[in-house]
Amino acid sequence: MGAGRDKEKSRALYTAEERVRRDESVWTIVQGVLAPVQFLVFLVSLGLVLRTLMSGEGAFAADVSIVVKTLVLYTIMITGSIWEKVVFGKWLFAPSFFWEDVFSMLVLALHTLYLVMLFGSYGTLEQRMLVALAAYSAYIINAGQFLWKLRMARLEGANAPQAVPA
Repeated sequence: MGAGRDKEKSRALYTAEERVRRDESVWTIVQGVLAPVQFLVFLVSLGLVLRTLMSGEGAFAADVSIVVKTLVLYTIMITGSIWEKVVFGKWLFAPSFFWEDVFSMLVLALHTLYLVMLFGSYGTLEQRMLVALAAYSAYIINAGQFLWKLRMARLEGANAPQAVPA
């Protein structure tokens, strides 16, 4: 293993100061609310997209659900970048969440491509739905990345020194 990889493994997800900022930020709560909302919207939309692809029915409902999913995604990305700025001092690509942010850009790009296809009347219905499925596949991977980091943060928090009252 290279020295860079060892250094990366030894770096804590949050410094003590970052942990305090994270715990005191309203944006942490916002992210905690938006993430499950986005997942529920995703599940409903996924069902509608699959129904449309399998039966050809419900295209309008599928399109509306994908637009809603995309708007929720944009919202969580904007509020997430504010959270990152508050906690780490960077709008995006803080070392602790660098690869999650990189993959988030792919998720955003695929959702945006879907919107371009929909509102620009590019491609067929099937092509548009397949782009949505690609976006949703990337979203699942990205959500997994964030869940992994949440688990790491909880494990780190359990091992972090606790303040002792004077």
